[in-house]
This record gives sequence, structure tokens and C-alpha cells, in this order.
Amino acid sequence: MSPSSSSSPDSLVPVDAADYTAISRLLNRYADAVVHRNGVQWASCWDVDAVWDLGKNRLVEGKESIVKLWYAAMGGMSAVFQIVHNGEAWYESGSSERAVGRWSISERYLTASGDRGLLLADYLDGFVKRDGSWLFSRRLLRPHYQGAPDLSGDFFNTRAGLESAGDSPDV
Repeated sequence: MSPSSSSSPDSLVPVDAADYTAISRLLNRYADAVVHRNGVQWASCWDVDAVWDLGKNRLVEGKESIVKLWYAAMGGMSAVFQIVHNGEAWYESGSSERAVGRWSISERYLTASGDRGLLLADYLDGFVKRDGSWLFSRRLLRPHYQGAPDLSGDFFNTRAGLESAGDSPDV
């Protein structure tokens, strides 16, 4: 289940305040690890059987493979600054140990070859609570804009773009 086309967030039960805070901390720990290029910290955010879907046929399964990809990707970056913005989380199927969420992020980056860019995106997330701590069980990156920092590129979250991704915009 995800908070996108297959279910309306309005039909899901929001996580309680304590779980929301813990999940928010997970997201911020993840972004902090990206900014500070801390692979150990970043890896600590993932469940062992997690799935990371970066789109464009870039699906990685299992924590070991996910972490290996991250190190390779970060090797191609001189600097990345990731910020977590608005988001929400809901319990999955009435479980207090599994949840789904949707969080907006932005990244400003400088590649190793000197290119500068901006990513504005959502992550559609799955979370699992292990030994009292929330971890990512899956992350699906859904870009809304990726391109020049001056926003001269195309946005993907137009009404048609959202509908093609399975959302049901009403405006």
C-alpha cells in the first residue's frame, strides 16, 4: 500500500504523535547523512529487506545492494544538500508496526564533473518498526522537477503528469 493512486490518504489512519516524531527523525537522519556524506548513518535508516526505487528502471532490493548503490552514486557527487519538507505518515492495514508516507524533499547538488542541479521530489515510503525504531522498508522517488537551479526545465507535477503517475488531482 502507498499513499498514492492505490489508496487515498483520506482513507488511511494517520500515525500517532510519537510515531510521527520517530518517522520524522528517520527522514531527517537520512537527509543529514546525505549532506554530510555519512554512509554508516545513511545505511542505519534501512531495513535489511528494503527496496529503493529511483525510477527509470533503477530498482534496488536489499539493504546491502542499496548501500552499495548509494556509495557509488555519492562518488559521482562533489556536494549534495538535501532538505526534507512537508510530509505525512499513515498506519498500514491497521498495524502499529508498519506505515506508509509521502514526504517532499529538495536537493541542490554539484556533480563531480561540475554540473549544478536541483531536484524537487516526493518519496513514497514504506516504514517498518524494528526493536522499537522505525526504518525504511521501501522508498520510491517521484521527481517533480530535476534540472537547472534556475527552474528553467520542465516540471513533472502538472495535472497531466500527476494523473499519469496515478494521482487524482481535483484542481
